[in-house]
Amino acid sequence: MENGKGPASGPKKLPFTPKAIIHQRFGTKACYKVEEVQEAVQNGCPGLVIPQRGPCFFRCSLQLPEFSVVSEAFRRKKDAEQSAAEKAIQQLGIQPKEDTLTVEQAWDELVGRLSYLFSIEFLPAIHPLSGHFRAALAREGHLNGFIPLVAIATFDAKINSLCKYISSEMESSPLLVMSLIIEAAKRLEDSLLFSEEKLSLKRLAPHPPEIIQSLPKNEPNFPESISFEVIRVPSSAEKTVEPVILNASSGNYYLDVIAKELGVEDASKVLISRTIGKASSETRLYFCAPESTTIGSSSELYMKQASSFKGYVNTIATYLSGQEICGDAILASVGYTRKSTDLFYEDLSLRAYYRILANKIPSGIYKLSREAILAAELPTAFTTRSNWRGSFPRDILCTFCRQHRLSEPVFSSDSIEPLPDLPGRKRLRDTSSGENKTNEWGLAATAVAQEGCNLVYRCTVKIFSKCQELILLCSPKESYKKQIDAIHSTALKVLSWLDRFLDKVDMSVEEMTSSAKGFDILIYPQQLVKEFTLCQTLPNYQWGSATLAGNFVCPSYSNVQNNTLEEELSSGTTPSSGSLVCVTYKIYLATERECIMEHLEGSEEFEFEIGSGAVSPVLEAVVTQMSIDQSACFTMELPAKEIVLAVAHDSANIISLLSSGTCLMKCEVTLLRVTVPLEDRMEQALFSPPLSKQRVEYAVQHIRESCAASLVDFGCGSGSLLESLLAYQTSLEKIAGVDISQRALARAAKILHSKLNGNIEAEQPINSIKSAILYDGSILTCDSRLCGYDIATCLEVIEHMEEHDACSFGDIVLSSFCPQILIVSTPNYEYNVILQKSTPQYQDDDPDEKSQQQSCKFRNHDHKFEWTRQQFCQWASELALRHNYDVEFSGVGGEPNKEPGFASQIAVFRRKDSSPVNADFTEHYDVIWEWSSSNNS
Repeated sequence: MENGKGPASGPKKLPFTPKAIIHQRFGTKACYKVEEVQEAVQNGCPGLVIPQRGPCFFRCSLQLPEFSVVSEAFRRKKDAEQSAAEKAIQQLGIQPKEDTLTVEQAWDELVGRLSYLFSIEFLPAIHPLSGHFRAALAREGHLNGFIPLVAIATFDAKINSLCKYISSEMESSPLLVMSLIIEAAKRLEDSLLFSEEKLSLKRLAPHPPEIIQSLPKNEPNFPESISFEVIRVPSSAEKTVEPVILNASSGNYYLDVIAKELGVEDASKVLISRTIGKASSETRLYFCAPESTTIGSSSELYMKQASSFKGYVNTIATYLSGQEICGDAILASVGYTRKSTDLFYEDLSLRAYYRILANKIPSGIYKLSREAILAAELPTAFTTRSNWRGSFPRDILCTFCRQHRLSEPVFSSDSIEPLPDLPGRKRLRDTSSGENKTNEWGLAATAVAQEGCNLVYRCTVKIFSKCQELILLCSPKESYKKQIDAIHSTALKVLSWLDRFLDKVDMSVEEMTSSAKGFDILIYPQQLVKEFTLCQTLPNYQWGSATLAGNFVCPSYSNVQNNTLEEELSSGTTPSSGSLVCVTYKIYLATERECIMEHLEGSEEFEFEIGSGAVSPVLEAVVTQMSIDQSACFTMELPAKEIVLAVAHDSANIISLLSSGTCLMKCEVTLLRVTVPLEDRMEQALFSPPLSKQRVEYAVQHIRESCAASLVDFGCGSGSLLESLLAYQTSLEKIAGVDISQRALARAAKILHSKLNGNIEAEQPINSIKSAILYDGSILTCDSRLCGYDIATCLEVIEHMEEHDACSFGDIVLSSFCPQILIVSTPNYEYNVILQKSTPQYQDDDPDEKSQQQSCKFRNHDHKFEWTRQQFCQWASELALRHNYDVEFSGVGGEPNKEPGFASQIAVFRRKDSSPVNADFTEHYDVIWEWSSSNNS
């Protein structure tokens, strides 16, 4: 036991505010009264008789039992209150204590605190621990008046704080705190009685009868006997978690009731965990203390605890609480609070238990924030704040760190000036300041953009353990126009990888490092495994969709094909990527013959963005086939039983249905409304047909005129161009599409599959397509299977890359793929002023996006750049010259000889040399879908 006089190694604490010092001394006897005061203002206009109102100030009077003080006038109420408290402290002659206590000072304060807790003054107080003292007076027999040490160690924050000053290991075990309380009690042996057998303390002098009679009674409507539901968490993996009903009367100490459920005599044999979930919650785990009754020094007790616990660790309970728990545990939401003298209690069902587990996983935190565990998924991309629903990525990451008792994540952002990639591009002046500043999100910004400067932002996130060991560093290369977008996007990358990691915690260090690298994350494996070692022993319920990322397309595609739509009304408006849709949905657990259907989850208005991965892939695939006011009914794959129970209100009935083994999930969905992306709204407001359709029609016309036999569409997305080609008679026999979005490729595959099969079955086929194929891959990488195609297209794609990648793409296509013709379109930046003036405004639009429209920003939040006509012409001309191509310029939307030109500018490259293409026979793309007329005829 430490007894030195040096500074304790306990937590560093902020100094107490004057109000806190007054509260410690007087509690509720200190009364603050704030009044508004007006300063006299001189009339600046001679002859004006209208009174002039000056600035508003506040003055506070503080009434204490012995005297009162009045503060000066302040602009803020809280400043006036602190000033009054400070004056009172000066009048009382109180000297604020130093922030750091020595070990000896901590011992003295611990003894003083323990003495106060057993005093007459504390007994009637409204405090989480005082309720235990009052309940102890009602205990029968030899237990009467005894307070279990575990109650003092758990429910008094001041005791815990002082113990940490004495020993930094206190947080790891309640037994260590209890041993220090015993040492402190030995100094009070003239007033306290310690029972070594019962691990309890009792006041030697009985409380006077008048004090007992004056104690606050339960509220009139508080029941004499209460029943509350708890969860038994078994230590054995062979046993299942089950709900239990506990009964406690007003004369029974609730800790004794829990002790008997755990199979021990009384509360002295029970240990209590920290709060589970929110800090304000009363949800805790209760478990048996080790079989050790002899109390020595804290180190001796710790060794006995460790030896007693060996081989009986309850992995789930330990995971939930963050501290070692052995044997069976009871998860309950019960206890005394600072709000009332009555015992607080609420039922804790299986639903609540599994939701607590879900709240430990990034995707689970997001699902709970949306109240949609079955329908929602953690999005794969952060697009705009106006389209995001549920908790934001930064908030989810902070919650995750708190749930796993890690330090708060550290965000730091840099504002940088985008460098010109093209000759002649105007460079913005440098406005970076070298000072580190803290912004409203609590991050360090190493540079601050001055008003009117076109700076972009990058963000770095660091996650540390409680011991300040660096666990993870995420530093993406992507830049964003808004600082908050950089923060949320980086946080989302971390969350996505954590989801994948927690789904497969036993991966090797090499696999772990490699997967993290794909998310621009640097991990420190030793520290990471140390913090999440308990996760390796837990059952995998797959709360998130991380495991679906690699093999999502084919299973989802076949599932959607097997579903049938029950059509009602149709307005003709179907969702596309980037659209914000609103649906009504209901999900049921049903038997195969649908004789019984139990409602699990639903929402009258559920919004999500198409293409962002924010919902179940099957649900999104169905919704993208629907029109407004159309309904659909389809089945979904049955998830793990634990996930179903996390949404079930009647767990007993659901367990009974699941045990039958013939259940499935049925979903009913109706599309209520569709809000198209901002770029589409701008184009639709000014052009008829829409600009997107005009671009496709322009490409189709050139394709038909070219007499090409093969075509590849780079960045094909959901296949709008490939689908349009099927409606025309062309010379094309082979078509291909490449994209990095598997979800978009899945939609393209379904549409093309249906239309190509329909064309074969028709009496007079419209087109002569013999084969079609879709590839998953980056268009910045060459694949020899696409070399030598007659014609290639890339419509409104390059602006979604970084500018230097767009330049690389042009070189790769013309030097490696070598098509006879290449058609490239991209927005004309000069036309934005016309588009944005004609854009209809919506109430739900992001205010930042509205301000961007007013200052003529890019058309889409995802655009990394937009070129003027001169910049586009320079890029295309130099590209054609380098690779022996001719190039001609055109466009759609607008007139060529009228300012500001076309809304979408188009370059058509034609190869001068018709010699054969030499492919390097490398295959970097994955085949997602393939169709052949010979196999489907």
